[in-house]
Amino acid sequence: MAPFITWKLFSFLSFLSLVVPYLVFTNILFFTYWSFRRKKYLLISLFVLLLGYLTQGTFVKFFNSNAKIRNDDISILTFNTHRSNGIYWSRNPGFGNKIAEFIAKQNSDIVCFQEFDVGKEIEYEQYPYQYLNGTFRRNDRMPQAIYSKYPIVAKGSLNFTETSNNAIYVDVVINEDTLRIYSVHLESLNIRPWIFKKEPSDRLLGRLDKSFQKQLEQALMVRESKDAVPHRSIICGDLNNTQFSSVYNTLKGDMKDSFQELGFGFGSTYDFMFLPFRIDYILADDNIVITAHKNFDVKLSDHTPIMASFRLKD
Repeated sequence: MAPFITWKLFSFLSFLSLVVPYLVFTNILFFTYWSFRRKKYLLISLFVLLLGYLTQGTFVKFFNSNAKIRNDDISILTFNTHRSNGIYWSRNPGFGNKIAEFIAKQNSDIVCFQEFDVGKEIEYEQYPYQYLNGTFRRNDRMPQAIYSKYPIVAKGSLNFTETSNNAIYVDVVINEDTLRIYSVHLESLNIRPWIFKKEPSDRLLGRLDKSFQKQLEQALMVRESKDAVPHRSIICGDLNNTQFSSVYNTLKGDMKDSFQELGFGFGSTYDFMFLPFRIDYILADDNIVITAHKNFDVKLSDHTPIMASFRLKD
């Protein structure tokens, strides 16, 4: 139920959407336990697991049936780079260079960065077209960047209110087709294991409630912008929420999720308290053919990058 309920009315259920992986594993353990005990209680756990699967699918992909990738397919990579310095910059100031080296090695056609250091743009000269927005100065927006090998003919910022998070977009021309690309960084929840241990539960839930409301408002802004665009769109970025949330479903709508289409495994992009969380996404319009999806197991940031390839239907 959680994905389809407005968070403004049911803030506690919005919190539950974050811990769905824990609930799934707990039900699997109960199901296994009751199976050995030959108790009818196993039917309850089985019902919960089936209900979750039928309404939202699984957060694990067991099969990967990639379409055949052609040379003219277009690739897009999205990455929250933690200020382009990675998570170890304080111990090794040169660590951030590894991010640029990683991007160069992947050589994707389009790159969307969240939490990007605008001082690092010189490291991506292989991309002739770019749009950078924001700084890390106080009262400014956390910077984002979109780099492209294809010409950018329009660009802009949605300017979320009362926050440093934001969404930016560009229109790129690919073989006479115009494609809208969004880089999205929705409201941060600022939840860390040590915060869970120290912050009083009522204060934590109250703070999360405000963040969920902002996320939902921001997702609606992106969706309204996307729906007003006459050409096809791809939405990339860090949603700071799981696929089980109303935020994700509001933004996704009838779009395709590259991981759900062609991913494999857990698809985790953020490790939190020993369980995989998928909070970074690439969403594409239905008339865009997704031909591949890849999660990268690299420790360059608190997030891990993802990349997808696609082609435009005629």
